[in-house]
Amino acid sequence: MKCVVLGCGTVGTTAALIIAKSGIFSELQLGDANVEAAERAAEICQIDKDRVFKCDASNIDEVARLIEGVDVVLNCVGPFYEYGPKLLRAAIKAGVNYVDICDDYDATVEQLKMDEDAKKVGIKAVIGMGSSPGLANLLAKYAAQHIFDETEAIDIYHAHGGEPTEGAAVVKHRIHSMEMDIPVFLDGEFKTVKLFEESGKALEEEFEFPLIGKYGVYAYPHPETITLPKYIQGVRRVTNLGLVLPPEYAELIKTLVRISMTSSPPLKVGEQTVDPLEFAVAFILSKREELLKKAGITEPMGCVTVAVRGKKDGKTQRYYFSLASKGMGMGEGTGIPAAIGAMLMGMGKVDGIGVMPPEACIDPVDALKLAQRILQSIGIERIPLILEVEDDMGRREIDYKEVFPQLG
Repeated sequence: MKCVVLGCGTVGTTAALIIAKSGIFSELQLGDANVEAAERAAEICQIDKDRVFKCDASNIDEVARLIEGVDVVLNCVGPFYEYGPKLLRAAIKAGVNYVDICDDYDATVEQLKMDEDAKKVGIKAVIGMGSSPGLANLLAKYAAQHIFDETEAIDIYHAHGGEPTEGAAVVKHRIHSMEMDIPVFLDGEFKTVKLFEESGKALEEEFEFPLIGKYGVYAYPHPETITLPKYIQGVRRVTNLGLVLPPEYAELIKTLVRISMTSSPPLKVGEQTVDPLEFAVAFILSKREELLKKAGITEPMGCVTVAVRGKKDGKTQRYYFSLASKGMGMGEGTGIPAAIGAMLMGMGKVDGIGVMPPEACIDPVDALKLAQRILQSIGIERIPLILEVEDDMGRREIDYKEVFPQLG
């Protein structure tokens, strides 16, 4: 089988390396608008450079021609609000099974509208197979299937920072997330809030992340809030709250969004025309290293916690599933789940047909077993998953095997 990874940044390169080592695909190809980036990724993955090609992600016809005849295409090209729908459209045009890491709500809505088109050509498309969305959805599904008799609420929390590099696409994604209406599912209804208005501020809270500490988190427009209520029966609340570390870095981005610099029209400055968004992104990235240093963050760190509340044997409990690490950041946190999605697709373990979020078509146990296998291959004995339960005895850590007997 053949697999193509589009986008050879930090996440795409990590995913490609795992896929290359897995042996599931007989051929791996890498595409990027920057051929040099793709060639660097090929060197890391130890694959021939003749498997590298230049790819303009905005040209649907060109992408469709380049990926025609492969078995799985993994899309890691950001920002997804710009390229997610386009590259899914290219996969449908080429008749190729598709996986991506789309974490933009509006792009997800557009992609879900392509479900009938995907079904007509008989392809499977798994969208949002990263960390959050992605593994977060599958952990929520696991809790609903294997722990609770009734599932009431799913609250997803995430914080990460300290990656060696950060690209403009990542910053633009954060800006885009702060500017838009943010979807939430409260009291059994879909609603939207705005980050800087009372509706958004009402959701803000301090959250204690295992391993990395307590931070204030705010509403994110991640697609879990619109997909999980459709697949987790009876749930009445789904939220997604997070921040980028250090908090001062997040506040810098929020400040520039709040003063409308990121949404202003081009300005004439002397003899030059300046795009405020491009200036804001460049300014944010120029301050990043300084702010990381001041905060004492010297290595990648991050945590995604999925808090699921429900009834078990008549008692209300809240389970916390936390994927936490120091030394691994967004590259691993998103790249490993992306690779898992592509590998499960290649292994025939994606159910259904059409455009689907992970919880609609992937067995959580299959994904977790594959994650454990991948991590063991690089010397990590088990998934860095911290498990806690909150009941009338308070919040306390519980045994891994008690919750996941299937993983040993």
